[in-house]
Amino acid sequence: MTKQFTLALTLLLGQNIIAQTSPELNSAEILLGIKKLNTVGSVLYIAAHPDDENTRLLGYLAKEKNFRTGYLSLTRGDGGQNLIGKEQGESLGLIRTQELLAARRTDGAEQFFTRANDFGFSKNPEETFTIWNKDSILKDVVLAIRRFKPDVIICRFPTTGEGGHGHHTASAILALEAFDLAADPTKFPEQLKEVEVWKTKRIFWNTFNFGGTNTTSEDQLKIDVGTYNPLLGISYGEVAANSRSMHKSQGFGSAKQRGESMEYFKFLKGEAAEKDVFEGVNSSWKRLPSGTDIEGLISACISHFDPQHPEGSLPALESIYSKIKQLDETNPNVRYWKNQKLTACQELILQCAGLWMESYVSDYSAVPGSEISISNQIIARNTGNVKLNSLTFLGQTDKATDLQLSKNKLETIEQKENLSKSSPYSTPYWLAEPHTVGMYTVKNPVLIGTPENKPAKSVVYHLTIDGIDFHVERGLVFKSTDPVKGEVYRPFEILPPATINITDQVVVFSAMTPKEVSFTVKANQSNIKGTVKVAVPTGWKIEIKNPEVNLVKKGDEQLVKAILTPEKNGKDGQLRASVSINGSDYSKSITRVEYDHIPYQFFLSDAEAKIVFLDLKKTASKIAYIPGAGDNVVACLTQIGYDVTLLTDELLAKEDLSVYKSIVTGVRAYNTNDRLPVYYDKLMAYVEQGGNLIVQYNTNNRIAPMETKIGPYPFTISRDRVTDDNAPVTFTNPEHPVLHTPNTITPKDFEGWVQERGIYFATELDPHYETVFSMQDPNEKPSKGSLIIAKHGKGNFVYTGLVFFRELPAGIPGAYRLFVNLLSLPQNKN
Repeated sequence: MTKQFTLALTLLLGQNIIAQTSPELNSAEILLGIKKLNTVGSVLYIAAHPDDENTRLLGYLAKEKNFRTGYLSLTRGDGGQNLIGKEQGESLGLIRTQELLAARRTDGAEQFFTRANDFGFSKNPEETFTIWNKDSILKDVVLAIRRFKPDVIICRFPTTGEGGHGHHTASAILALEAFDLAADPTKFPEQLKEVEVWKTKRIFWNTFNFGGTNTTSEDQLKIDVGTYNPLLGISYGEVAANSRSMHKSQGFGSAKQRGESMEYFKFLKGEAAEKDVFEGVNSSWKRLPSGTDIEGLISACISHFDPQHPEGSLPALESIYSKIKQLDETNPNVRYWKNQKLTACQELILQCAGLWMESYVSDYSAVPGSEISISNQIIARNTGNVKLNSLTFLGQTDKATDLQLSKNKLETIEQKENLSKSSPYSTPYWLAEPHTVGMYTVKNPVLIGTPENKPAKSVVYHLTIDGIDFHVERGLVFKSTDPVKGEVYRPFEILPPATINITDQVVVFSAMTPKEVSFTVKANQSNIKGTVKVAVPTGWKIEIKNPEVNLVKKGDEQLVKAILTPEKNGKDGQLRASVSINGSDYSKSITRVEYDHIPYQFFLSDAEAKIVFLDLKKTASKIAYIPGAGDNVVACLTQIGYDVTLLTDELLAKEDLSVYKSIVTGVRAYNTNDRLPVYYDKLMAYVEQGGNLIVQYNTNNRIAPMETKIGPYPFTISRDRVTDDNAPVTFTNPEHPVLHTPNTITPKDFEGWVQERGIYFATELDPHYETVFSMQDPNEKPSKGSLIIAKHGKGNFVYTGLVFFRELPAGIPGAYRLFVNLLSLPQNKN
């Protein structure tokens, strides 16, 4: 599917295309598309993250005002938290990218990004721009404006900080600067090979009233976006709830709102407007030379549209298509709207004809150079005046068909093709190259800003409908039938002959004892014979028990085990694995992400694992873990020798908890497990009798208020955090056992931490609680709530906002040492 055609699908109505690649619109959706065809205007919304966008406003602009509407999210939300699973970083960014696209399919807007990597919470734009390359991100915002050509730009946040997050404020700063630079031909002139300069009429801040901050005012411009759309059958408050509820990894399921709903706008720059956000914006065809006739034709098409017989609008749409095609392209603005409207009009013609076409493969993946079987199906359900002239396969083979379609008769054309040996492997384009903490590396400038990859391979259908030629591209997909889900689609993948995954991404040693490391080799074609090779840093010894792999069938896997032994001069470093096949080494691992609410996702990366040697002492090893929203802490504790039992609801109900030295709750456990309050008394009795209960961070906000008791004495979970991962840590209670038993904790143990120190610190502490550390971000007051400990009977209760869930999987030695000390807190004397 071409970029232009992909945009057109979103542009039309935002239909949900997770289930299929050939859209099927009902008559109401077709009529909405024709109405949108008659609007020649655009608006770009700019913010920082997935979920920042105002879905109610986007839906209103896209489906009521019928503007081409886009959302530019500077990041993909990679540094956030995950309510539905264990994914962090790149994997979480994939999830949130697809959640944004699902939201856009719901509200009708389009989605764009910059190369900025969400590195986690930032308290001010100054900090943000020390990690993001400001000039590069600014360049991306300018490119987005020049490509999209918005008449109006709307920011979600102000430059003055009321948005809270440093990324939020940075997004407004960048938007305001880009507003001017996009019109300046001396700025980023290399972009002008692809796009023209663009002068947006004005830019606003969409003021807000939430989180205790009201920035709206009655002297601001305002729009009632609570309108009901009878063609949709719902209001835009309901559209917004459906759209926002797509952000499932953030737990943003939203209630539907009905009735009047005002949005407010503060003018920032450009031509001032007195009464209307779009004052002076000509969004009719009259803005283009020769556009008046086209507007009249579309208006007539709308008036005569018959929902029982949408094919009756084909002659009118074909006349409109021909008129648009005749527009002069010498004017860049005319050329822009000509391309947009031709693509949209083509899709409306296909829908009115009841045309459905799809190309799918017999297997979901293949390797470069292999043969693939492609089934191509096409049907015209509303008219028989459609001819399939030919098909172009993978951009390499033309096949004449000369097939006159009979009304409502499904035609199938089979084809076998060989993939080029030089076909690139499939992986998200922004993850194809190594990246920094703040920026993704994208070598192809054409891809910058696009939400996702084009399909790996595609087929072009060359059609004639009522004498007009059309070329329709369909990306290759694989589809199957699940007994529960029904028809399931996934993208076609081009993969290396074999991938090799390392079981643990961090291999942690706390003694000189050898440790077994496992590698899983998976065949992506049949008859794979090869040898596993592993490189380790100086001072480590690796012995592969049986390095030879022999995989007969595609999809077969073989587990290869090795013994990794530390030596006295061993240093922390990277273990690198590959599999050698016919003289070539393949060193890619594959990470797959599967959730029902988004399309199937995966990415390739180098097969590497971090090796860490810890100076670590450990006491009793039998502990329990109550799962929360999802983290990898259990695997990390298992690596250093703990015997960890997962406490399910059933075990919590019947288990004798006294057999465990310590019990740990996973991140956000009290936010996600509504059964935990039932076991409050049992957990407190466990502490009182001598156990240690360690509660990792939970959230407490308007979306997820903390209304249950957690500890034996009162405290409040705040939104306090320390985002500087190098922030100095002061030991305020240096004699506390947690700093000495069994490991002596020093400031060195806080070196090398990633992303942040801690989040959702405790405040308003009952006097029974002791604090241990004080820390703060630059220019802020010290906070002591990162770790609180209370004696309760013979045992100890701990609440900590320190981000162990990030530090342990990253192999941070000090985080392991401190966490072990929490697990080892001694019993209290009566």
